[in-house]
Amino acid sequence: MKELPADAVPVSLDIPRTARLADYIALTKPRLNGLVVATSAAGYYLGAPAALDWREMIAAVAGTALVAGGAAVLNQLYERDTDALMRRTRMRPLPDGRVSPDEARLFGLTVTVLGLAMLALGTNLLAASLATATLVVYLIVYTPMKRRSPVATLVGAVPGALPPLIGWTASHGSLSAGGAALFAIVFLWQIPHFMAIAWLYRDDYGKAGFPMLPVIEPDGRRTGRQAVLYAAMLLPVSVVPRMIGEELVDPVPERPGT
Repeated sequence: MKELPADAVPVSLDIPRTARLADYIALTKPRLNGLVVATSAAGYYLGAPAALDWREMIAAVAGTALVAGGAAVLNQLYERDTDALMRRTRMRPLPDGRVSPDEARLFGLTVTVLGLAMLALGTNLLAASLATATLVVYLIVYTPMKRRSPVATLVGAVPGALPPLIGWTASHGSLSAGGAALFAIVFLWQIPHFMAIAWLYRDDYGKAGFPMLPVIEPDGRRTGRQAVLYAAMLLPVSVVPRMIGEELVDPVPERPGT
């Protein structure tokens, strides 16, 4: 009998297909991906000319969602051991053994490549490049950094804020102040959100060895200050799109070949 690799997780072959499909969908973090869909669609709409190109918009939003979903799968593949230690995540498909690491790796890579191809072919190379940057920062920088430094929270907010900028560049064809403002709004919004989650699940994070701010400073003072600071910064930044409203409705630059 062929031996399984040391890191393989046995997967039952008699799991109903509907349950297997649900596990694969769960790996893409659909609730989080709902925010990706909403923000990328908003970015496309605000960066577009008066007449929307619905095919391009669908390609931009779907492509961004696929890249985000693939990144979520690959992130969980990397963190499956620590996920198994936390109550909040131990029943995810990988730590619970419902999906094997090899299956998750193939699924994550396939979904990611499809998303990048959809962005490159259906919108423009700049949007696809930003999506690639999202993958690099999330998987190569943020994911390993989570085990080393609380600064990872700020780094993780970067890929989380890129979907509206991807949508913007997909329709606008360039990086500009309007897209940067949307990026800043989502970036700043995430920090209080992350701090609240880190505080609620500080025991879990401590057990798994993640040096989140509430773990290394359990009195919660710096956590609260960080949340309030970034929430306060969000207030003035949220009105920037109104201040540069003229750009948001200006026609986009002519594209080559049009």
